[in-house]
Amino acid sequence: MPASAADEIAHAAARLIVEEGLEWGPAKRRALRDLGLPARTALPDNDTVEAAVREYIGLFCADTQPAELRALRELALVWMERMQAFRPHLAGAVWHGTATRRSDIHIQLFCDDPKSAEIALIDHHVDYEPRTVTGFHGESVEALSLSSLSRPLQEMIGVHLMVYDLDDLRGALRPDTQGRTPRGDLAAVRRLLEEPAP
Repeated sequence: MPASAADEIAHAAARLIVEEGLEWGPAKRRALRDLGLPARTALPDNDTVEAAVREYIGLFCADTQPAELRALRELALVWMERMQAFRPHLAGAVWHGTATRRSDIHIQLFCDDPKSAEIALIDHHVDYEPRTVTGFHGESVEALSLSSLSRPLQEMIGVHLMVYDLDDLRGALRPDTQGRTPRGDLAAVRRLLEEPAP
């Protein structure tokens, strides 16, 4: 695929991710359709899309995005503290720093007993919706999805708690293709929030 087609899809997907809060896979597929490219056109990889997202944020959201990201990280920390017993790790755009107010929060839980996280939500009278999603190894995992108010943003934010087996934690902190830790625990998220704003 010519580089220009990959870049075109990545930039169109970046706009959908930032402006509409689409997940990366659906954003790439919709960008392909919106651009009228053949359905069999190869899609750009996530690193290319992430670079386009960072570029888009830098051009169009530089004045608002840092505060929105901080609000999302603060809300993520609240839920990680509530679910502390299940070894929570923050992942996705809120962890990597590309989130805006349209982004959902993705927290991965590593449980001895997969049902225990769900029981904890029931015990705390939290309304949630169980779903099956694709996990970080490509396997099916249960996600407990809920909405939570971000006071600084004055908006309800989607929070997705993905339930993994405790054994999955072993490979979960291997660096990604860019050499970064792909997810962070409570201490790591607290450190992010202690950093001065850019």
